[in-house]
Amino acid sequence: MAEKTDMESGKTFNGDAYLEEPVANGINSQKMKASVPLSQRVLKIVKTNLLVILTVAGVIVGVFIGLGVRNVALTKAQVIYVGFPGELLIRLLKMIIIPLVVCSLVSGAASIDPKALGKVGGYAMLFFLVTTLIASSIGVVMAFIIKPGSVSVSKPAGLDDEVPAHKEVIDSFLDLIRNIFPSNLVSSAFQSYATSYKLVKKNGTDGNPNITVEQVPFGTDQDGMNILGLVVFAIVFGVALRKLGEEGEILIKFFNSFNEATMVLVSWIMWYAPIGIMFLVAGKIVEMEEVGKLFASLGKYIACCIIGHAIHGLLVLPGIYFIFTRKNPYTFLWGIFTALATAFGTSSSSATLPLMMKCVEEKNGVSKHISRFILPIGATVNMDGAALFQCVAAVFIAQLNNTSLNFIQVITILVTATASSVGAAGIPAGGVLTLAIILEAIGLPTTDISLILAVDWLVDRTCTVLNVEGDAFGAGILQFFVDRDAKQKGTELSEVRVDGDQSAPDPEYSPLIGKQGRRDCSEGDKMARNEKESAM
Repeated sequence: MAEKTDMESGKTFNGDAYLEEPVANGINSQKMKASVPLSQRVLKIVKTNLLVILTVAGVIVGVFIGLGVRNVALTKAQVIYVGFPGELLIRLLKMIIIPLVVCSLVSGAASIDPKALGKVGGYAMLFFLVTTLIASSIGVVMAFIIKPGSVSVSKPAGLDDEVPAHKEVIDSFLDLIRNIFPSNLVSSAFQSYATSYKLVKKNGTDGNPNITVEQVPFGTDQDGMNILGLVVFAIVFGVALRKLGEEGEILIKFFNSFNEATMVLVSWIMWYAPIGIMFLVAGKIVEMEEVGKLFASLGKYIACCIIGHAIHGLLVLPGIYFIFTRKNPYTFLWGIFTALATAFGTSSSSATLPLMMKCVEEKNGVSKHISRFILPIGATVNMDGAALFQCVAAVFIAQLNNTSLNFIQVITILVTATASSVGAAGIPAGGVLTLAIILEAIGLPTTDISLILAVDWLVDRTCTVLNVEGDAFGAGILQFFVDRDAKQKGTELSEVRVDGDQSAPDPEYSPLIGKQGRRDCSEGDKMARNEKESAM
């Protein structure tokens, strides 16, 4: 028992634990480097990063398979068969989204002190809001510099039917609030609330035969998970369980066990991810039609989005992480590479959530309390990539229509893109739906969204990568602050003990790690009582 307690008390977070053990990055003593042969060190690196290597190989092989199969005249059915293994990966990941999000948020909110919960949640929302606003600004600046709408663009055929229906801006934001409070939790697992309109004829009240037509909004249920409502309910329910005290412990343990079992399933699915990603990429390349014409007309728009995503993902987010933590952000990025590749393959931040949790916990040392509370919230409200792409698309459509945007309209684009990204669904092409809100807000035609849909299969993938990367960096920065606060409290309490106050209370661990601390303290008390009884 004593050995177990010593081992558990020695655990640290945010990557420190991995530095103390021999790891594959070569972070080891010079003596061990000299004694271990090079072949063994290389083998150890390969074993440690095997999943990442397989994922990279899957993407590369998928590109070659797709390019090779494109030369063969395949029917529509055969194209679907090529992408079937990739479809299985998406289905497996979507299968565990709801239990993972609900259980992780309930157990996370229940294990954190309400004051600390508000503090951590506030910091997370502030980080997400600021980074989304920066991403939106980058999108607008890139669109004004590159001017993607200054070229002649031909509209692709067959995409007008997919353009979202007209909706008033106020109704879009009211729908967002309605979805925060779902009327039925079961139906919110596969449906969300959306406003539609019906035309009502009214006769004139002055006796004249004047007939006016009024557009009246009414509610409908549309297909698609209401993840925002589930997230809010899970957090509030977790806080309520904590308020119950001992009566809620049994249910908290149930959600903790459910969450751990779900993560075991995730670890199994991770090993199928390289195969699924390979066929997802291959299938998408085979599906593409008239790629040359598409890139010739929309090449500047695609370049504008991808360059903007690269600047935000490779410079801005790592820069923010380095400023706060003084740690190498690119080592952090390497740790989540499998999740980023999955995001690129599936084009869904919600489907990537299980793998992202596993990566930040095992590779980057983020504690479970942080990752399983912050990442589900981030997957719902943090959409850096979507906000950037929406700003580029809005300016692009304005340039196509020879509409010059004034300062107020640019600010409207920034604010609307940042606000509407909160309600964007974490599904493929979810950002296109919220793009209609921005176009309505600045008075641009929504029919031009068909141009965006033509290349959305590519731009949406880099959007998703940027979305999940922002979530991961947010979790890493919060973990750093939690560790720092815990160390400061520990230092202050140790100084009090040294000064001779033997009756000083036991150290207060961070509320985020409090559960482990309480368990260790209880085991220590039992050992002390046993020793006292044996002495007597």
